[in-house]
Amino acid sequence: MLSKEKIKTLLNLKVLVLILIGGLGSGFWWYHHYSASPGYLGYVEGEFVRVASPIAGALTELSIKRGMEVTAGTPLFVLEHENEVAARDEAMRRYERAKFQLANIEVGKRPEEIEVIEDTLAQAEADQEFARLFLERQKKLITTNATSSENLDRAKSAYEKGEARIEELKDQLKVARLPSREMEVKAAEKEVEAAQAVVRQAQWRLNQKFIKSPVKGFVFDTLYVSGEWVPAGSPIAVLLPPENIKVRFFVPEYRLGSLRVGQPIMIRCDGQEKPIPAILSYISPTAEYTPPVIYSREWRSKLVYMLEARPLQSFEILHPGQPVDVMMGTP
Repeated sequence: MLSKEKIKTLLNLKVLVLILIGGLGSGFWWYHHYSASPGYLGYVEGEFVRVASPIAGALTELSIKRGMEVTAGTPLFVLEHENEVAARDEAMRRYERAKFQLANIEVGKRPEEIEVIEDTLAQAEADQEFARLFLERQKKLITTNATSSENLDRAKSAYEKGEARIEELKDQLKVARLPSREMEVKAAEKEVEAAQAVVRQAQWRLNQKFIKSPVKGFVFDTLYVSGEWVPAGSPIAVLLPPENIKVRFFVPEYRLGSLRVGQPIMIRCDGQEKPIPAILSYISPTAEYTPPVIYSREWRSKLVYMLEARPLQSFEILHPGQPVDVMMGTP
């Protein structure tokens, strides 16, 4: 019979053999997975859309929550906007005033002013008719010496002044009926355009207090709560469109030469039986974990390069940080 010490020694040897076999098996699996197999370990990342307002203000309304699905145009949040409303209203009033001024310049003088000139011209023409009759009478009287030459000269002078006055009033009436000068009209038009631009700017600033979703996706995170002051440009909502999901993984240097952007690959994740088709979208031009500058064959085998792939369809089962397996080719 074997002694207790020999039995103990044999048991220790068996345990050691089992450990060595397990270690060899694990080493063989590692070598097969990373050297012979085209599969690589990777993880999911997302390209987030951080939505912010370019204008600072207190957050008065937050219409979304984490995990909520949104479409393009869905209201996200509102900032306080009293000053922007007042500025928009003031700009609108200035714009209306500029339009009225342009219309007033384009029509020239008012009808009432033209009517006054017309009445003055009618009175001058009536006075001129009397002056004409008086002059004709003086001409007849001078032939019989019934009047003096001084009276005839005064009648001629009054008639000539009346003619000049009529011509002056006719010119005034003609000018009054004309629109304003071209340069004045152009200046007024520029004022209207400037006022309109101020209205657009004020309306744009007001719109920046009512932010809507620019994309379709789900709310990954919200960074403020109602009542907080939000600096200009500080993101309030973080969105993740499904098409912005990507997978990042690393391959050894000796595999790099056989890979091309656009190459089909397959992605597997836990809980999903069927592989997810994707394409290789990016190959990093620089190595990771680079050793010293002088490369030996031993060091060169340790070089790895980062690659990225994008699913061909939007898969909601992929989440940032989730581990996945990447396989080259199609199933």
